[in-house]
Amino acid sequence: MQREDAPSDRPGEQLPARGHLRPAALCPGGMTPPPTLAEVRAEAFRRLAHGVADRRSAFHTPALATLGPDGAPAIRTLVLRGFDPGTRTLALHTDRRSGKWAELAAEPRAALHAYDAAAQVQLRLSGRAALHAGDAVAAAAWAGSGPGSRLSYGIAPAPGTPVPEPPPAPREAEGGGEAHFAVILLRFDRMEWLHLHHAGHRRARFHWRPEGLEETWLVP
Repeated sequence: MQREDAPSDRPGEQLPARGHLRPAALCPGGMTPPPTLAEVRAEAFRRLAHGVADRRSAFHTPALATLGPDGAPAIRTLVLRGFDPGTRTLALHTDRRSGKWAELAAEPRAALHAYDAAAQVQLRLSGRAALHAGDAVAAAAWAGSGPGSRLSYGIAPAPGTPVPEPPPAPREAEGGGEAHFAVILLRFDRMEWLHLHHAGHRRARFHWRPEGLEETWLVP
């Protein structure tokens, strides 16, 4: 087990679809050395940053898991809107009338999952969510949202309401989208990275504790 400081990252760095840190295939000289834990952590952070910048990235649409009021898990796909590597904080947008908003208000612990099938890289993150609606954080995020994204928050009645047939597409002026718009800031303190490869899978765990970072390899 090792302890190291957080890596430096370059948001938006382009990554090859099947890129990974070092080839894990057999060669005449034998098996190439595996990546270090610091390299794995840096790659994971780069992929999160790339997921924000590139809508074609598999990490652009991770799945967020929450706990419902009855204790049952709930999961859904969201768009990754921001990532701050310094604070390990992910930004996601939601409708404050949605079930996930109520679930996170009651229990802020949450988990996020992303998988890039081309690169065969999986990330599992867990931490606590902070909710923002009607404040400076939400206002800044709303100002940076495109017209198409804004329209979805004007839908009425609220998301998840039973209806006899699919409702028509909303118009922002009618629905008051900004009043329903909210931001989830998920600060993770645990991260698991998994890379699948025919020559040998690699799995690592990172845990940011108050006393420092603990990181270790795991059996895949």
